[in-house]
Amino acid sequence: MLDSDIPFWPVSWSDPFGERQSKPRSRGLTMVIDKGLGLNTFQDLMELAAPYIDIYKLGFGTSTLYPAGVLYQKVALAKALDLHIMPGGTLFEIAIRHSSPEAYMARLLDLGFNAVEISDGTFPLSDDMRRRAIAAAADAGLTVYTEFGKKAAHFRAERDDLLRTLEQDVRAGASYVIVEARESGTVGVFDCEGMVDHAFVQEIVQAAGDLACRLIWEAPHKEQQVALIRTLGCDVNLGNVAYTDILAVETLRRGLRADTASLLEGRRIAP
Repeated sequence: MLDSDIPFWPVSWSDPFGERQSKPRSRGLTMVIDKGLGLNTFQDLMELAAPYIDIYKLGFGTSTLYPAGVLYQKVALAKALDLHIMPGGTLFEIAIRHSSPEAYMARLLDLGFNAVEISDGTFPLSDDMRRRAIAAAADAGLTVYTEFGKKAAHFRAERDDLLRTLEQDVRAGASYVIVEARESGTVGVFDCEGMVDHAFVQEIVQAAGDLACRLIWEAPHKEQQVALIRTLGCDVNLGNVAYTDILAVETLRRGLRADTASLLEGRRIAP
């Protein structure tokens, strides 16, 4: 019987880059999207992969379709394992068309959520309402993730708009700003074929300065995850990762997969 408190693999094997932070992390965050996992599958996932997940999003408006008991249990288990868990931003957009940001945040607290996504990807949101929603969430004690971008197929991120949103949202109380890519990975910093604009991403990070670490780049596909890691480093914040890809993304971050292991070339290997 192995002692679970003693690492079985040498650290130089399990983390060849030697740079991965343990939780709670301030960089290299992984945000997972859940489109409807049952409780048993979710529990199995947490047992295997919780150390490699930082943010867990119940995508779109799926959380409204859960049996209450299942929702409470998923939220409670995620929090017990030091994850931020939140509904998708689309639910926020729907809710405030019928109610107020304050009422929405109160309902999230009642359900046990510890984080919220604030977005305007489908319905427009004024700057004043965006600041009000961020303030309401922060006042409620929720960790605030805002989203920059639209769901429309033609949407491409604009430098000045993204930098302005990042600065304003963080100043208003947001912890991170998520750059929209959708499940398709064909909007935002990606073209219609899912290819990343490397020069644009690097320009944003350079211009953002100290705030660059507050950006989470949605990257649902392996090629996009590889591209961002190779462009911005293993500690880039990645979002919209499928639950089936959590360990695969972690191997990319650590240099345990051929796509990024080549970055080890030229590095000094400890004996």
